[in-house]
Amino acid sequence: MGLRFVSATLDEIVAELPVAPKHHQPYGLVHGGVYAGIVETVCSVGAALNALQHGRSAVGLENATSFVRAARSGTLRARAVPLVRGRRTQVWEARIEDEEGNLLAHGKVRLLCLESGAAMAGEVVHAKKPALSSPSDDAGGEG
Repeated sequence: MGLRFVSATLDEIVAELPVAPKHHQPYGLVHGGVYAGIVETVCSVGAALNALQHGRSAVGLENATSFVRAARSGTLRARAVPLVRGRRTQVWEARIEDEEGNLLAHGKVRLLCLESGAAMAGEVVHAKKPALSSPSDDAGGEG
């Protein structure tokens, strides 16, 4: 996707995405899936960092993203903050704005906190710090 993390703390995650043609839907607007993916990612990173403090990992249960305003270009800025940080579940909220501070999309993600060693999709999940960058993100292609 090309999302770049600006800061990541237990209380706030901030990331930016420079819009590229790969983010557009057929009408040249940023695809709604991009917004939903950004919301899921920044909220999941925040939840994972918090869960890690207790030797747990976090996985998404629900993502509700609303699209407010269209964008075609520029840099999108996302900010996620926790609403609920329980032992078993967390809820995080994210806002995505353009360079002028206009709200483009917002959403909430509900996440389940798993104990280290729990099975998920047939494999054991171990608590670990989330990767905040990926060298292959800008290699082209989808995602």
